[in-house]
Amino acid sequence: MTMKKLIVALFLCSGGAAFGQEHPLTLEEAIAIALQNNYDIQLSRNDSTVAAINQSYVKYSFLPTVNAQGSLIVNNARQLQELKNGQTRGGKVQQTTLNTSVNLNWTLFDGFRMFIAHDRVNELLRVGELQIRNQVVSTVADVMRNYYGIVRQQEQIKALQESIALASDRLRISQYKFDIGTGVKPDVLQAQIDVNAQRSNLLAQQGQLDVYRAQLGYLFNNGQPAPVQVADTVITFNENILLDSARSGLDQVNPRLQLGRANIRLAELTLRDARASRWPTVSFTSAYNFNRAKSGSVVNEITQPVLNRNSGLNYGLTATIPLFNGFSVRRNIQLAQAEMDYQQLTYQRDLSNIQAGISAAYVTYDAARRTLKLEEQNMALVRENLGIVRERYRLGVTNFIELRTAEQNLSDAQFRIIQARYNTKLSEIQLMQLRGDIVR
Repeated sequence: MTMKKLIVALFLCSGGAAFGQEHPLTLEEAIAIALQNNYDIQLSRNDSTVAAINQSYVKYSFLPTVNAQGSLIVNNARQLQELKNGQTRGGKVQQTTLNTSVNLNWTLFDGFRMFIAHDRVNELLRVGELQIRNQVVSTVADVMRNYYGIVRQQEQIKALQESIALASDRLRISQYKFDIGTGVKPDVLQAQIDVNAQRSNLLAQQGQLDVYRAQLGYLFNNGQPAPVQVADTVITFNENILLDSARSGLDQVNPRLQLGRANIRLAELTLRDARASRWPTVSFTSAYNFNRAKSGSVVNEITQPVLNRNSGLNYGLTATIPLFNGFSVRRNIQLAQAEMDYQQLTYQRDLSNIQAGISAAYVTYDAARRTLKLEEQNMALVRENLGIVRERYRLGVTNFIELRTAEQNLSDAQFRIIQARYNTKLSEIQLMQLRGDIVR
């Protein structure tokens, strides 16, 4: 499944028109609808959007912070003074005080934690992108399983319709022979029983088709079943998959493993950040202050000024050196180291599980492929035998049981060959999903 095909299909689906039942649904269209509407992918995209927003602002963390402050205070008071000569004087005093300042703080060195934070945001953005890709791989695989499940059910329905037609023809011939006195009633009854049984199987198969349609509709997230018809009528698959090629280059194509490596890098950044806490922090600080105090009236104009104003610029360096904090830095370093070890073990576990899964899926794929070849050879023999037996029965050379057995052999062979094709396709999908290159 190429990305170019998905983009074209997504463009065709973006108009919002639902596919009608008269429009056979292609696999590319089904995948495009699911990728456009799936809740899990939308949530992953939202997480990635948050990471992208953080990444677009991370460069500003190297810049200083500038804050402005201001206050206006009005103080109303009464003063009473008693002098040595016995005189007293007093009055109402009102003072208005205005304080303003602009402060700048610029971190010059913090043990390189600013650079670590910058790298962390970039790595989180990559994690978000990998999570989207991982969810896309999972969704595409689910869509393909259900899509080809519908194809399989439709093939089974065609096979059952052929079986009903053969049984109905056998019923017609048996009834004719019974009417002219060359046949027996049990043959007629058995033929009718077989027709009814195949019709019952057809109803059950149509129910299974509806189940797959509902599951595909759930992946579409449109609240409606998928169209009845799909464009593919026969399950096709890649017959040239090799185990060595399936297991090679997993680090470059598998989003789950790439996500594991990204988590290891995040753990490494956390460890570096914890170690950076041991370093001092050096900051440049500066402030411009303005203060103005004005008295509306005073008791003693000689000692109490009517207006007092101060302003000035100050600046300097501030250093914070961690001396002792209850061993919290050591604890954080140990926790970060444990987290990095955990992420490395998780990556190795995932790599081992994926390699084992690919080997198991390939064994299933190879067995299903060989089974399919055998069933295709057997199908030719079954059809040839049925043609001979039908002609012999029409001529009265063979009996009812032999014809019924030949028809049952065809029905069984059709079921096995359809199931073999589906099993081979499921194994191929599993291999592509485990590799992570189901969408290129």
